[in-house]
Amino acid sequence: MSVIARWCFRHRFIVIGGWLLLLAVLAGGVRAAGGSSFSEEYTLSGTESTKAVELLATQFKRTSGDTNTIVLHANSGKVTDPAVKADVKKMLARVAEVPEVGAVADPFSPKVAAQISPDAETAYATVTFTDQKQNLDTENIQQVVDLGSELRSDALQVEFGGAAIGELEKPSTSSSELIGILAAAIVMLFAFGSLVAMAIPLIAAVLALGSAIFSIDLLTQVMSVPSTAPIIAAFIGLGVGIDYALFIVARHRNGIRAGLSPEEATVAAMDTSGRAVIFAGGTVAVAMLGLLILGFSILSGIGLSAAIMVAFAIAVAVTLLPALFAVFGMRVLSRRQRARLKREGPSEAQVSSRWARWAEFVQKRPVPLTIMATVAMMVLVIPFFSLRLGSSDAGNNAGDTTTRQAYDLLADGFGPGHNGPLQLVAKVPSPQAATDFTRLGQEIESVPGVASVQTPPATPAATVQTMQVIPTASPQSKQTSDLIDTLRDRVIPAHEEDGLTVYVGGQTAVHKDFASELSGKMPLFVTIVVVLGCLLLMLAFRSVLIPLTAAVMNLLSAGAGFGIVVAVFQWGWGSSALGAGPAGPVESFLPPMMLAVLFGLSMDYEVFLVSRIHEEWLRTGDNNLAVRRGQAATGQIITAVAIIMICVFTAFVFIGMRIIAEFGLGVAVAILLDALVVRTILVPAAMQLFGKWNWYLPKAVGRFLPHVSVEGPADAPAGGERARAQEPAGDRAQEPADDHVSPPPADDRAQAPADDRASPPADGQSPVLTDKRGD
Repeated sequence: MSVIARWCFRHRFIVIGGWLLLLAVLAGGVRAAGGSSFSEEYTLSGTESTKAVELLATQFKRTSGDTNTIVLHANSGKVTDPAVKADVKKMLARVAEVPEVGAVADPFSPKVAAQISPDAETAYATVTFTDQKQNLDTENIQQVVDLGSELRSDALQVEFGGAAIGELEKPSTSSSELIGILAAAIVMLFAFGSLVAMAIPLIAAVLALGSAIFSIDLLTQVMSVPSTAPIIAAFIGLGVGIDYALFIVARHRNGIRAGLSPEEATVAAMDTSGRAVIFAGGTVAVAMLGLLILGFSILSGIGLSAAIMVAFAIAVAVTLLPALFAVFGMRVLSRRQRARLKREGPSEAQVSSRWARWAEFVQKRPVPLTIMATVAMMVLVIPFFSLRLGSSDAGNNAGDTTTRQAYDLLADGFGPGHNGPLQLVAKVPSPQAATDFTRLGQEIESVPGVASVQTPPATPAATVQTMQVIPTASPQSKQTSDLIDTLRDRVIPAHEEDGLTVYVGGQTAVHKDFASELSGKMPLFVTIVVVLGCLLLMLAFRSVLIPLTAAVMNLLSAGAGFGIVVAVFQWGWGSSALGAGPAGPVESFLPPMMLAVLFGLSMDYEVFLVSRIHEEWLRTGDNNLAVRRGQAATGQIITAVAIIMICVFTAFVFIGMRIIAEFGLGVAVAILLDALVVRTILVPAAMQLFGKWNWYLPKAVGRFLPHVSVEGPADAPAGGERARAQEPAGDRAQEPADDHVSPPPADDRAQAPADDRASPPADGQSPVLTDKRGD
């Protein structure tokens, strides 16, 4: 790292110009490729809903795409008034001529009379496109909306519903990104007291964010990437980009305060905190790439997008920051700090006395604090056990959107099930099979949970027929999900004779199949992420207990985050206040995305905390002292980092997208608990209780485990004498004489095999993670 740091420092303008050139090249590449091409592919190979789509496409190519609705509501009079009917028919005729529109069902046609409400105040026309929403041209969708909107008046309300229409309502995230950046700026200005020191992490994060977003746009040209991927990647990119830069800037400032030149301070910062950033960022990227093992293209796109974002954040941190340090020189310190350095001379960074007192408080009461913190976390976890995965419908959209208003009009005029009809697609190879399909429709009408069955006229000699089943409940309700199971498992199999094969499809069935498939693979995903995290920590700290403790703590904080999401969004305890609509299922995408992000970010905090504790253990061999000093030295900066993360993720809660609100709130809460409870109480208390067993590694494992330096060597006197001299006096004076966990005897430390514990670097050097000093 020192070679890279020196080169970037001495060639500052080449590095800065190189990053700006790369940004311009990526932007030009996106423009040359015609922009982004996001895909919202939900279908899964081998599921019933996919088979229904594939079977439908074999005979009805122009009507096998996404179905949307144009909802008409008479504010005065009836929709069946002659003048209204005439205008609607003209409008629908023009809609039918729009490119990619395969069919339009006129509500006033005798064949579709069920599309007029009993009170004749509401009617709807169905517009079926030739392809699924992700493959449609947005301009054609907008043209349908524009033609229908021409009929709007005081007497007639016209709204639009359906998945394709919903694509036009995706909100912009730019304001949320700006709020997150401003919040981070305030936190860093308060922490550093310097505008330059505040600006450097922001410059790094914004440059990484821009480069990654353009790269994700290019990625959409070669694989399926959902439109939510850049939003989620922006969450992560702003958070880790600012945080990684903050860690390095803090170390750089400490080096200058200690009397190093800007160049030497840069090298020292990159050789210590820079290494830790690479390791921590690598864990986040690997966790996100774990989404690829689930085998769903839409999640693979999200995981790869997030990994790209983290990779850019790391690259910017280790190359651009040294260049910026060279540009700003001593100005990373405020005027007052520079004046103090000139007046008083170099000084070592001191830990916060408040954090030192808190560390001692936790160390004296590990058992009661552990019990109280665990109970509090478990209470928050309780709602998680009622988690129901699914997909929200338009009833959760913002009240002023046309899709939400269309949803409400259909629910009021026809019943909530009209917002998500099930589509039964059947193979009918013989007349007898066609008769059996008709008989099946008659039986389904009497199935509990079915409002009505609509069977369009069959084409003579057709080998594929369809029918629509209208549920009594909304698309996202559990009753509709249970109805799909009833049809598939009990009703339909009893009629599949004479070659008749029936599949239950439609968007509601697609979402259910996706949730079922994903739930089946979640145990494997969780196992792989947890095991991988444990292996990385074992590699970093040559310990068995530290990785296992971290895994339990990470699952606990993630479970608490999920519990809050369930309470707010599934139980409805405040979801409307967040603009996410009423209660509904938790989005199927959320568990793997949240787990990947939280395990990666929790690893960051674990690495920065335990590496400092590990340093003190290598210096002194005293576990009690190491835990206390490590927590005191890192508590302030980890808290500042967590606050920035929370601000960034919370800023995205109110953008008007339910899945993004779920993700933002869940991660923000989990990070809050991780920083304030897990890293502040549970991890230090557990390490205090485990004593020297924290650093135990079986010889058999140690022989095959490579030695990895999480942070590079930093100058430190052997034996920890300078560290002890710098420890707050109150901390030394109040150190308990009868620690209930005995330190390892000196002889044990001297004679312990290298494979059983991590060996300190040569010449008394060990990794250091010092905290910044306040003014």
